[in-house]
Amino acid sequence: MESSDKAVAEVASHEDPRRGPLELDIEGKRGPAPFRYLTIIMEHVIAAILVALIVSVSSNVVARSLLNNSLPWADELARMLFIWLIFIGAAAAFARYEHVAVDFIVQKASRRVAYTMYFTQHVIITVLMGFVLYGGGLILSRSTGTTAILGVPWNLINVSMLVCALFIAALAIWRAWQSLSLIRRRT
Repeated sequence: MESSDKAVAEVASHEDPRRGPLELDIEGKRGPAPFRYLTIIMEHVIAAILVALIVSVSSNVVARSLLNNSLPWADELARMLFIWLIFIGAAAAFARYEHVAVDFIVQKASRRVAYTMYFTQHVIITVLMGFVLYGGGLILSRSTGTTAILGVPWNLINVSMLVCALFIAALAIWRAWQSLSLIRRRT
């Protein structure tokens, strides 16, 4: 590999080198252990949900094609699995900094300004997750029914939102604290 190719690969793998202290490095064991372990668990849960989702949807497709009859339970199960997949996936993606971000300004800013922006970003995320937790709590307190076909309690589905918001809020608080520490250290 030529030196210019190595430089491009290095820049592509580390979009913003200042973000490094805020990232969880699962393989390198950097960052708080509970967040790293929960991220690994979430990724395994995502894989299991994805397999179950594929089996559920595929069985419904096969039943429609061969038996000319739909499986109502498969459709309901697929919806429930998809809801969990979305929320657990959002939390895992947040842990690995895989959400879409426009970081042009942060990359051009000084270190102190960049960490101030990261601090502000994570405080805002924490506040927003607080609203999600509050709203999710209201939904859980008012939801008493079960699904029509499988009879699964709605709260078992709705709790996925709270799990996601709680994890993201906790990680955002840690990242805000790290940013604040880096702001103070760089002055």
